[in-house]
Amino acid sequence: MVAQEKALIVGVGAGLSASLARLFHKEGMAVALASRHPDQLAGLCGDIGATAYGCDASDPESVDALFATVDADMGAPNLVVYNASNRARGPVEELDPEAVRTAIMISCFGGFLVAQAAAKRMIPAGNGTILLTGASASVKGYANSSSFAMGKFGLRGLAQSMARELQPKNIHVGHFVIDGGIMVTKDDERSTARGEDGTLHPDAIADSYLHVHRQHRSSWTWEMELRPWVENF
Repeated sequence: MVAQEKALIVGVGAGLSASLARLFHKEGMAVALASRHPDQLAGLCGDIGATAYGCDASDPESVDALFATVDADMGAPNLVVYNASNRARGPVEELDPEAVRTAIMISCFGGFLVAQAAAKRMIPAGNGTILLTGASASVKGYANSSSFAMGKFGLRGLAQSMARELQPKNIHVGHFVIDGGIMVTKDDERSTARGEDGTLHPDAIADSYLHVHRQHRSSWTWEMELRPWVENF
């Protein structure tokens, strides 16, 4: 009998993370969701039978407590997705250093903490998947977006290093460059302004995450770029 897969998604809200949660549930996985505001996930949890946990991904003690509680409630997750990010917008000479610190701590350091906690469980188990969500800023530093570029460049470096370190231990590490805006609803202003297929559909992105998770280890992907077919790059 094959053991039930257990998925933990850190950084959950509307959009991609909700699509991931629904897809993982459809695939028969037990699903745990982590957010700074877990009370806002009551509807999603009710739909798919998931459990929501409070977590500040940039705080080591909070991340340790999250994984310990998830371990006790459903067992150690064998699929962990880090989807949290933050940014401070504006000209570099005007940025608040503390806002930049927060952005980097959430976008990058939080990814390290969550991936480290996952690896500590997956290495003894001899298997697992860790997926990290990047952005256009993972590979392109835009004007007035230096804090986001620093965080996402760092997260990508973490993923590449971890892939080289952990994949020989049968732990699949994947990084996703989401190069474009993600649709919130079909009628939201950004989606309608960009026209048909102008934004990435979160369900389609989730399918790609699942595909990477399901890949045979003889042909693993460490990084995947996803963008609308009309997106310039």
